[in-house]
Amino acid sequence: MGSASREALAQARSALRDGIDRNAGAELLRAAGAIAESPALLATLGDASAEAESKVAVMERLFGEFSADARSLLAAAVRGRWSNLDEFLAGIEELGLRAEAASDPSLSDELLAVADVVDRDHELQLSLGSKLSGAAARVELVHRLFDGKISPSALAVVVHFVDSPRGRRLDAALRRAARYAADQNGKELATVTVAAPLSAEQQARLSELLERSAGRPVKITTVVDPELIGGVRIQIADEVIDGSVRARLDELRAQLAA
Repeated sequence: MGSASREALAQARSALRDGIDRNAGAELLRAAGAIAESPALLATLGDASAEAESKVAVMERLFGEFSADARSLLAAAVRGRWSNLDEFLAGIEELGLRAEAASDPSLSDELLAVADVVDRDHELQLSLGSKLSGAAARVELVHRLFDGKISPSALAVVVHFVDSPRGRRLDAALRRAARYAADQNGKELATVTVAAPLSAEQQARLSELLERSAGRPVKITTVVDPELIGGVRIQIADEVIDGSVRARLDELRAQLAA
Protein backbone atom coordinates (compact mmCIF):
# COMPACT_ATOMS: atom_id res chain seq x y z
CA MET A 1 0.00 0.00 0.00
CA GLY A 2 1.36 3.42 -0.97
CA SER A 3 2.31 6.02 1.62
CA ALA A 4 -0.71 8.21 0.82
CA SER A 5 -3.03 5.22 1.22
CA ARG A 6 -1.42 4.22 4.52
CA GLU A 7 -2.01 7.73 5.84
CA ALA A 8 -5.60 7.79 4.56
CA LEU A 9 -6.31 4.40 6.13
CA ALA A 10 -4.78 5.45 9.46
CA GLN A 11 -6.97 8.56 9.51
CA ALA A 12 -10.08 6.57 8.62
CA ARG A 13 -9.30 3.93 11.27
CA SER A 14 -9.26 6.67 13.91
CA ALA A 15 -13.05 6.88 13.39
CA LEU A 16 -13.39 3.30 14.70
CA ARG A 17 -14.62 3.46 18.27
CA ASP A 18 -15.58 1.19 21.12
CA GLY A 19 -19.25 0.21 21.11
CA ILE A 20 -19.52 0.57 17.33
CA ASP A 21 -22.90 -0.33 15.84
CA ARG A 22 -23.03 -4.09 15.23
CA ASN A 23 -24.34 -3.50 11.70
CA ALA A 24 -21.53 -1.16 10.68
CA GLY A 25 -19.06 -3.82 9.53
CA ALA A 26 -21.53 -5.64 7.29
CA GLU A 27 -22.72 -2.31 5.89
CA LEU A 28 -19.18 -1.25 5.01
CA LEU A 29 -18.56 -4.58 3.30
CA ARG A 30 -21.77 -4.11 1.30
CA ALA A 31 -20.59 -0.64 0.34
CA ALA A 32 -17.22 -2.02 -0.79
CA GLY A 33 -19.03 -4.60 -2.94
CA ALA A 34 -21.34 -2.01 -4.49
CA ILE A 35 -18.46 0.39 -5.23
CA ALA A 36 -16.41 -2.42 -6.76
CA GLU A 37 -19.27 -3.23 -9.16
CA SER A 38 -19.43 0.36 -10.46
CA PRO A 39 -16.22 1.72 -12.01
CA ALA A 40 -17.86 5.16 -12.34
CA LEU A 41 -18.76 5.25 -8.64
CA LEU A 42 -15.29 4.02 -7.68
CA ALA A 43 -13.70 6.77 -9.78
CA THR A 44 -16.00 9.41 -8.25
CA LEU A 45 -15.53 8.49 -4.60
CA GLY A 46 -11.82 7.68 -4.92
CA ASP A 47 -10.84 10.76 -6.94
CA ALA A 48 -8.02 12.35 -4.94
CA SER A 49 -8.41 15.66 -6.82
CA ALA A 50 -12.16 16.04 -6.11
CA GLU A 51 -13.56 18.21 -3.34
CA ALA A 52 -13.94 16.02 -0.25
CA GLU A 53 -17.35 17.21 0.88
CA SER A 54 -18.87 16.72 -2.57
CA LYS A 55 -17.73 13.08 -2.41
CA VAL A 56 -19.21 12.73 1.06
CA ALA A 57 -22.51 14.11 -0.29
CA VAL A 58 -22.53 11.40 -3.00
CA MET A 59 -21.80 8.74 -0.39
CA GLU A 60 -24.62 10.00 1.86
CA ARG A 61 -27.03 9.96 -1.07
CA LEU A 62 -26.19 6.35 -1.91
CA PHE A 63 -25.72 4.89 1.57
CA GLY A 64 -27.90 7.15 3.70
CA GLU A 65 -29.80 4.17 5.14
CA PHE A 66 -26.64 2.82 6.75
CA SER A 67 -25.95 3.26 10.46
CA ALA A 68 -24.32 6.49 11.63
CA ASP A 69 -21.10 4.59 12.43
CA ALA A 70 -20.87 3.05 8.96
CA ARG A 71 -21.49 6.44 7.31
CA SER A 72 -18.88 8.07 9.55
CA LEU A 73 -16.24 5.53 8.51
CA LEU A 74 -17.20 5.79 4.83
CA ALA A 75 -16.99 9.57 5.05
CA ALA A 76 -13.53 9.30 6.60
CA ALA A 77 -12.47 7.01 3.74
CA VAL A 78 -13.78 9.22 0.91
CA ARG A 79 -12.18 12.30 2.47
CA GLY A 80 -8.77 10.61 2.34
CA ARG A 81 -6.25 10.98 -0.48
CA TRP A 82 -5.47 7.42 -1.55
CA SER A 83 -2.56 6.36 -3.75
CA ASN A 84 -4.90 4.67 -6.24
CA LEU A 85 -8.46 3.44 -6.63
CA ASP A 86 -7.67 -0.20 -5.81
CA GLU A 87 -6.19 0.84 -2.47
CA PHE A 88 -9.17 3.10 -1.75
CA LEU A 89 -11.48 0.12 -2.28
CA ALA A 90 -9.23 -2.17 -0.20
CA GLY A 91 -9.27 0.45 2.55
CA ILE A 92 -13.07 0.47 2.76
CA GLU A 93 -13.03 -3.32 2.87
CA GLU A 94 -10.44 -3.33 5.67
CA LEU A 95 -12.52 -0.82 7.65
CA GLY A 96 -15.50 -3.16 7.31
CA LEU A 97 -13.47 -6.13 8.53
CA ARG A 98 -12.11 -4.17 11.47
CA ALA A 99 -15.59 -2.92 12.38
CA GLU A 100 -16.85 -6.51 12.38
CA ALA A 101 -13.93 -7.55 14.59
CA ALA A 102 -14.59 -4.67 16.99
CA SER A 103 -18.00 -6.15 17.79
CA ASP A 104 -16.95 -9.83 17.57
CA PRO A 105 -13.65 -10.70 19.36
CA SER A 106 -13.78 -14.31 18.09
CA LEU A 107 -13.99 -13.30 14.41
CA SER A 108 -10.38 -14.13 13.54
CA ASP A 109 -10.72 -17.69 14.91
CA GLU A 110 -13.91 -18.30 12.94
CA LEU A 111 -12.45 -16.96 9.69
CA LEU A 112 -9.39 -19.20 10.08
CA ALA A 113 -11.68 -22.19 10.69
CA VAL A 114 -13.66 -21.49 7.51
CA ALA A 115 -10.43 -20.95 5.56
CA ASP A 116 -9.22 -24.39 6.74
CA VAL A 117 -12.49 -26.01 5.62
CA VAL A 118 -12.21 -24.41 2.17
CA ASP A 119 -8.50 -25.15 1.87
CA ARG A 120 -9.00 -28.87 2.60
CA ASP A 121 -11.82 -29.27 0.06
CA HIS A 122 -10.62 -28.58 -3.48
CA GLU A 123 -14.09 -29.05 -4.95
CA LEU A 124 -15.56 -26.56 -2.47
CA GLN A 125 -12.80 -24.06 -3.29
CA LEU A 126 -13.68 -24.34 -6.96
CA SER A 127 -17.43 -24.10 -6.34
CA LEU A 128 -17.13 -20.97 -4.21
CA GLY A 129 -14.68 -19.37 -6.63
CA SER A 130 -16.30 -20.32 -9.92
CA LYS A 131 -17.55 -17.46 -12.09
CA LEU A 132 -19.73 -19.91 -14.02
CA SER A 133 -22.22 -20.43 -11.17
CA GLY A 134 -22.88 -16.73 -10.57
CA ALA A 135 -22.62 -14.75 -7.34
CA ALA A 136 -26.16 -15.55 -6.16
CA ALA A 137 -25.56 -19.30 -6.40
CA ARG A 138 -22.22 -19.00 -4.57
CA VAL A 139 -23.78 -16.95 -1.78
CA GLU A 140 -26.62 -19.48 -1.48
CA LEU A 141 -24.04 -22.26 -1.10
CA VAL A 142 -22.30 -20.31 1.68
CA HIS A 143 -25.58 -19.96 3.57
CA ARG A 144 -26.35 -23.65 3.10
CA LEU A 145 -22.96 -24.64 4.48
CA PHE A 146 -22.45 -22.15 7.28
CA ASP A 147 -25.80 -20.74 8.49
CA GLY A 148 -26.07 -21.45 12.22
CA LYS A 149 -22.51 -22.80 12.35
CA ILE A 150 -20.61 -19.50 12.45
CA SER A 151 -21.48 -16.09 13.85
CA PRO A 152 -23.38 -13.50 11.78
CA SER A 153 -20.17 -11.44 11.63
CA ALA A 154 -18.13 -14.31 10.18
CA LEU A 155 -20.94 -15.20 7.78
CA ALA A 156 -21.08 -11.59 6.54
CA VAL A 157 -17.34 -11.68 5.80
CA VAL A 158 -17.49 -15.02 3.96
CA VAL A 159 -20.49 -13.85 1.92
CA HIS A 160 -18.64 -10.66 1.01
CA PHE A 161 -15.60 -12.47 -0.38
CA VAL A 162 -17.73 -14.98 -2.28
CA ASP A 163 -19.94 -12.23 -3.71
CA SER A 164 -17.03 -9.88 -4.51
CA PRO A 165 -13.92 -12.06 -5.03
CA ARG A 166 -12.00 -9.60 -7.27
CA GLY A 167 -9.69 -12.39 -8.42
CA ARG A 168 -8.78 -13.59 -4.91
CA ARG A 169 -8.70 -17.16 -3.63
CA LEU A 170 -11.30 -17.47 -0.89
CA ASP A 171 -9.02 -19.18 1.65
CA ALA A 172 -6.28 -16.58 1.16
CA ALA A 173 -8.77 -13.70 1.45
CA LEU A 174 -10.19 -15.16 4.67
CA ARG A 175 -6.74 -15.58 6.21
CA ARG A 176 -5.85 -11.96 5.43
CA ALA A 177 -9.19 -10.87 6.89
CA ALA A 178 -8.42 -12.90 10.01
CA ARG A 179 -5.14 -10.99 10.38
CA TYR A 180 -6.98 -7.66 10.28
CA ALA A 181 -9.53 -8.96 12.80
CA ALA A 182 -6.81 -10.17 15.17
CA ASP A 183 -4.90 -6.90 14.83
CA GLN A 184 -8.05 -4.93 15.64
CA ASN A 185 -8.27 -6.85 18.91
CA GLY A 186 -4.61 -6.39 19.79
CA LYS A 187 -3.24 -9.73 18.59
CA GLU A 188 -0.98 -11.12 15.86
CA LEU A 189 -1.60 -14.23 13.81
CA ALA A 190 1.26 -16.54 12.95
CA THR A 191 1.15 -19.50 10.58
CA VAL A 192 3.79 -22.06 11.49
CA THR A 193 4.53 -24.77 8.93
CA VAL A 194 6.43 -27.82 10.18
CA ALA A 195 7.36 -31.24 8.85
CA ALA A 196 5.83 -33.01 11.87
CA PRO A 197 3.44 -31.92 14.64
CA LEU A 198 4.94 -29.84 17.45
CA SER A 199 4.81 -31.06 21.03
CA ALA A 200 2.90 -28.97 23.57
CA GLU A 201 6.23 -27.83 25.02
CA GLN A 202 7.58 -26.80 21.60
CA GLN A 203 4.40 -24.91 20.78
CA ALA A 204 4.49 -23.07 24.12
CA ARG A 205 8.14 -22.13 23.62
CA LEU A 206 7.49 -20.92 20.06
CA SER A 207 4.50 -18.89 21.22
CA GLU A 208 6.61 -17.27 23.93
CA LEU A 209 9.35 -16.35 21.43
CA LEU A 210 6.90 -14.92 18.88
CA GLU A 211 5.04 -12.90 21.50
CA ARG A 212 8.32 -11.49 22.76
CA SER A 213 9.25 -10.51 19.20
CA ALA A 214 5.82 -9.07 18.31
CA GLY A 215 5.32 -7.32 21.63
CA ARG A 216 1.76 -8.57 21.99
CA PRO A 217 -0.22 -11.85 22.10
CA VAL A 218 0.25 -14.18 19.12
CA LYS A 219 -2.21 -16.85 18.01
CA ILE A 220 -0.44 -19.72 16.25
CA THR A 221 -1.96 -21.81 13.49
CA THR A 222 0.12 -24.92 12.79
CA VAL A 223 0.28 -26.51 9.34
CA VAL A 224 2.01 -29.89 8.90
CA ASP A 225 3.83 -30.26 5.56
CA PRO A 226 6.05 -33.38 5.36
CA GLU A 227 7.76 -31.94 2.25
CA LEU A 228 9.60 -29.46 4.47
CA ILE A 229 11.71 -32.46 5.64
CA GLY A 230 12.67 -30.60 8.82
CA GLY A 231 12.91 -27.16 10.36
CA VAL A 232 10.11 -24.61 10.48
CA ARG A 233 8.56 -21.90 8.32
CA ILE A 234 6.87 -18.99 10.11
CA GLN A 235 4.67 -16.31 8.58
CA ILE A 236 3.64 -13.44 10.83
CA ALA A 237 1.93 -10.47 9.17
CA ASP A 238 3.76 -10.10 5.82
CA GLU A 239 7.08 -11.39 7.14
CA VAL A 240 8.19 -14.94 6.37
CA ILE A 241 10.96 -16.67 8.33
CA ASP A 242 11.93 -19.82 6.45
CA GLY A 243 14.26 -22.09 8.40
CA SER A 244 13.10 -25.30 6.75
CA VAL A 245 15.41 -27.93 5.30
CA ARG A 246 13.53 -27.69 1.99
CA ALA A 247 14.29 -23.95 1.78
CA ARG A 248 18.00 -24.58 2.40
CA LEU A 249 18.05 -27.33 -0.24
CA ASP A 250 16.30 -25.05 -2.75
CA GLU A 251 18.85 -22.33 -2.03
CA LEU A 252 21.71 -24.79 -2.50
CA ARG A 253 20.26 -26.00 -5.82
CA ALA A 254 19.97 -22.39 -7.01
CA GLN A 255 23.61 -21.73 -6.09
CA LEU A 256 24.79 -24.87 -7.89
CA ALA A 257 22.77 -23.96 -11.01
CA ALA A 258 24.19 -20.42 -11.13
